[in-house]
Amino acid sequence: MRAASAAPLEKMAQKTEPVLFCWSGGKDSAMALNVLRQQKELRVAALLTTVTEGYERISMHGVRRSLLLRQAHAIGLPLQEVRIPPQCVNPVYEVRMRDAMLAQKAAGVCCVAFGDIFLQDLREYRERNLALVEMSAIFPIWKRDTRALAREFCAMGFRAVAVCIDSKKLSREFAGRELDESFFSDLPAGVDPCGENGEFHTFVYDGPIFSDAIAVERGEVVERDGFYFCDLKEKAR
Repeated sequence: MRAASAAPLEKMAQKTEPVLFCWSGGKDSAMALNVLRQQKELRVAALLTTVTEGYERISMHGVRRSLLLRQAHAIGLPLQEVRIPPQCVNPVYEVRMRDAMLAQKAAGVCCVAFGDIFLQDLREYRERNLALVEMSAIFPIWKRDTRALAREFCAMGFRAVAVCIDSKKLSREFAGRELDESFFSDLPAGVDPCGENGEFHTFVYDGPIFSDAIAVERGEVVERDGFYFCDLKEKAR
């Protein structure tokens, strides 16, 4: 019986379009990946994340690479890292991203997904660069209401910590806070509920896309280059 059912399953798998997902480790990525995985005609083949050389942390978010690897393991997808230097200039970033995309294309992936919500200039930038290597972009949560997304994030059982705070938009006290209803209700007027304008970045450690939760503990909060960073470590088992 098992041998007879294998062929239809193989044909079904061949019909799905493989997608590379640009994974930041944060809440918007988590929500977009969750939506993407429910689309039967698509198959998420791998995650891609930029990591800053020397610091060994997710670029911009400041999260330790070891926690990124735990996320990929709990999601159950291979991870491709794009390593960039500190204070990376755009031409260097674009060359390294182009190389990463060409490697994925050689493996049969022609579509890349992002967790962007409403920044039109960023979307056009991504689409333009992908077009140069004859790849396309999809945005699973594009134009979704960010207040509704924040509520849905909590209701679905996702858990996250605010790890990077723009000091010009939010106070130091937001760094290291749990993303719960009180977090979102305490956001000042003018701050997007999903931080889409860069007001804050997050690390997701539990939710429906994970096979198991990642146990984390909060470390010190430091200010660097106009941002507050809360260091996270994985709890010893």
